[in-house]
Amino acid sequence: MDDTRTMAQLLEAPTAGYEDAIVVPEITADNFELKHGLLNLVQNKQFFGHDKEDPHAHIRYFNKITSTMKFPNVPSTSVKLMLFPFSLEGAARIWLEKEPPRSIQTWDDLVSKFINKFFPPSKTTNLRNEITRFQQRFDETFYEAWDRFNDLLRACPHHGFSELHQLDTFYNALNSNDQDSLNSAAGGNFLDKMPRDCLRIIESKSKVRNSRNKPVVAKVSSSTSTPGISSDVAELKDMVKALLLDKKNQSPAPTPVKAVEESCVTCGVLISTNLSATIGYVYRDNIKNIISQAPQLTTNQWKHRFFIRAYDFKSNLTSHSLPPKQS
Repeated sequence: MDDTRTMAQLLEAPTAGYEDAIVVPEITADNFELKHGLLNLVQNKQFFGHDKEDPHAHIRYFNKITSTMKFPNVPSTSVKLMLFPFSLEGAARIWLEKEPPRSIQTWDDLVSKFINKFFPPSKTTNLRNEITRFQQRFDETFYEAWDRFNDLLRACPHHGFSELHQLDTFYNALNSNDQDSLNSAAGGNFLDKMPRDCLRIIESKSKVRNSRNKPVVAKVSSSTSTPGISSDVAELKDMVKALLLDKKNQSPAPTPVKAVEESCVTCGVLISTNLSATIGYVYRDNIKNIISQAPQLTTNQWKHRFFIRAYDFKSNLTSHSLPPKQS
């Protein structure tokens, strides 16, 4: 049959093909209505499709919201299919609008397409590698490490690692102190326990958020200025300075001393320069020497060495003095 439409009619934009990608089954229940409160809850936390957003977390949140509302004689999946477009915005909404019409027939279809779009295989590979290479950070407590490890597992729920693999990876990622703590809690070798017992021990230990103190890191500088060190060491430095100040207060007001070569009146040792400058250099060099050993010293060793230096300083100040000036 010949097409009898006019030129104007033939040039009109088509009205077909504008159906949504999501097919919502017909709802026959009487008086069915989506409340604005439910729509607001869904739109309160929309998914935009940014790289750092977690599509799995969005699905979990959406399921939680929609599960709070029950409609008589209406399947919950129908409600989810109807509401899901309202949970999207930005690039995520554009993605759904570009899907072919009537291409999503069920809730499982929608979840599968959504996850595969915003959680591509490359992201899965990267997260699996992060889990495999997991290491406890130097300033991280046991609780913080366990929490971060579980965040990685939740971010990639299809990682495919068994419970045994997860526990082994986490245990070997810990520092020696926390490994020893787990071994002690296990009454021997932690890995000799059954996986469920290992998990119980880890979760019990993780409940104590301050299971170990964060290590104090002393930054050692190669410059001549005194670097930042721990509060204990800073306190000991103040003690040494107090000794010097105490000696100064006990002595008569000093007079300027020229750089001379005189001998100590007590032991005869040649003093080749200003005494106060000499003590200052000794103090600085000793402090630098102890600080350079920071990574190898315990707190008690720090205290011991500072007390020894303090004693030496006091002895030097007491025993070494210049002869009195001739009037």
